[in-house]
Amino acid sequence: MRTIEEIAASLSMLTTAELHHLERVIHDLYRDRHEPIIYDDAYGIWTEYDQVSVASEAFELFDEAEEREDSVNA
Repeated sequence: MRTIEEIAASLSMLTTAELHHLERVIHDLYRDRHEPIIYDDAYGIWTEYDQVSVASEAFELFDEAEEREDSVNA
């Protein structure tokens, strides 16, 4: 079995169609494993991991904006 690093490195060599197919296979695996899914429709799924990840990114942007504002006001 390939390592995660090998798989990640090879993804850029896949066509868009192949990436879409791979994404569908992964989403089907999440469903089969009964992973906590917040949103699931014909377009794909949104997992708890996705939600936490995006929230984390948003809070990082808020923190950066706040730090810039603090440095301007100092």
